[in-house]
Amino acid sequence: IPRSGILYALHEFHSHDTSRALLGLTTLMVVINCLSTFQIYAMPVFDNLESSYTFRTNRPCPWWLRSGIRVFFASVAFFIANALPFLTSLAGLLGGISLPVTLAYPCFMYNIIRKPEKYSPTWYLNLGLGVVGMVLSFLLITGGIWSIVDTCHNFHFFKPQQ
Repeated sequence: IPRSGILYALHEFHSHDTSRALLGLTTLMVVINCLSTFQIYAMPVFDNLESSYTFRTNRPCPWWLRSGIRVFFASVAFFIANALPFLTSLAGLLGGISLPVTLAYPCFMYNIIRKPEKYSPTWYLNLGLGVVGMVLSFLLITGGIWSIVDTCHNFHFFKPQQ
């Protein structure tokens, strides 16, 4: 997939053998998916901002302020996405940092909480999977740092494609 993204690749490689209506429908579905995903993953931020307002003022958040908070957060997220040309590399780094939460820690927690018989196959399996998760996390963090260093020596703000 080229750096420009999957939609670019779809149009570049399949525009000659796929109808324009199907390509347009695919693009529309990706846009709807992105907008929906942003709403879902930003919901904890919205809830946190609204609950902090409610806690400080001791009254419910009015609809106009709730809408303003959401527009403000979306504007800040849009600004950051356009201002930082190395955001894709940063996403890989953050993914590597958060990877142990899903791959390694549950294995270690199982050995600590459930206390399987020491040196049993279950104990070795969880220990091995936890170590593999930590090694993968280390490799992703190293790759993310390398990618940021590699792309940042000639980056320009507000020019995501070079």
